[in-house]
Amino acid sequence: MADGVAVTLVVRLTPRGGRDAAEGWALDADGRLYLKVRVASPPVEGAANAALIAFLAKTLKIPRSAVRLAAGETARLKRLELEGVDPADVARAFGPPN
Repeated sequence: MADGVAVTLVVRLTPRGGRDAAEGWALDADGRLYLKVRVASPPVEGAANAALIAFLAKTLKIPRSAVRLAAGETARLKRLELEGVDPADVARAFGPPN
């Protein structure tokens, strides 16, 4: 992992998805790339966002404090900033973007 490097990751979150898992990359209607993630937690009082942060931190092997929700707190499409990783780390963890 690269120290001091930050990556912006756009995620489409599905709460109450039965399990915590990444389901691959997709493009939105405007052609922007995002990672599809589902979590078991409900979208209540930030539980799904907390589960997303925990899932990303565990998968990327970084501390939770290195994952910051930058936008989309109540939206399905979220923008997160990941400290201490580079795009290659993200590709290794979730597969290369399409």
